[in-house]
Amino acid sequence: NMIVRNDRAGVAVLRMEHGKANALDLELSAGLVQALDDASDAKAVVLTGTGGIFCAGVDLVRLTSGGAEYVKTFLPALDGALRALFHFPRPMIAAMNGHAIAGGCILAAACDHRVMARGEGRVGVAELLVGVPFPPLALELMRARLPFSAFQEAVLTGRVYGTEAALARGFVDELVDAPKLLDRAVEVATQMGSVPAKTFDVTKRMIALPIYEAVELSEGEFGDEVSGIWTSGDALGAVKAYVARTLKK
Repeated sequence: NMIVRNDRAGVAVLRMEHGKANALDLELSAGLVQALDDASDAKAVVLTGTGGIFCAGVDLVRLTSGGAEYVKTFLPALDGALRALFHFPRPMIAAMNGHAIAGGCILAAACDHRVMARGEGRVGVAELLVGVPFPPLALELMRARLPFSAFQEAVLTGRVYGTEAALARGFVDELVDAPKLLDRAVEVATQMGSVPAKTFDVTKRMIALPIYEAVELSEGEFGDEVSGIWTSGDALGAVKAYVARTLKK
């Protein structure tokens, strides 16, 4: 099972266990949607990863081997996973146990609160370095979470930040010592989950409204162009070159 659920006093703790890096692919995207659907009985949800990695982003090796056909099915699946996280009517807490890069950083941005373990973990959105533009929802989630100067720097440079810098810039809301990560995330989830469900849900939807309006506008204006670039030979070639440089594959 890619996503393992453990309940703690009514809080569903969902742990991604999908290979070493929890790389986002078709299966993990679908697994997240299913796991969140199944967790609708919980008063709140904590999303975490395994080992030193929360989520290392999109599975780029799979992207290049699958080519344009795979990309065409993967992009809507990724969008579906981000929407399921962001739309979830109950409190959604990211317990970032380690690296949250590119798509992994965006998964965390789709949550209501982010707790990260102090240590070696790195956070950032490397999409432009990989050679692909952000899908509209992914970009708007980052814009919503970061102050504008930090947002523009993060997006345009693709820099990755250590935990303290990630906290200072707004990628995460708080840092805790690694052994206390889950306890703290469950504590926040419990506090937020004590609000009456309908009150929390409608408030969360009102908060999300301008983000969704921006996504709709962006999709109308840029959606075809973005997916056209993702499926182009040029972009897939750039991804392949990035993989060769960074993963030595």
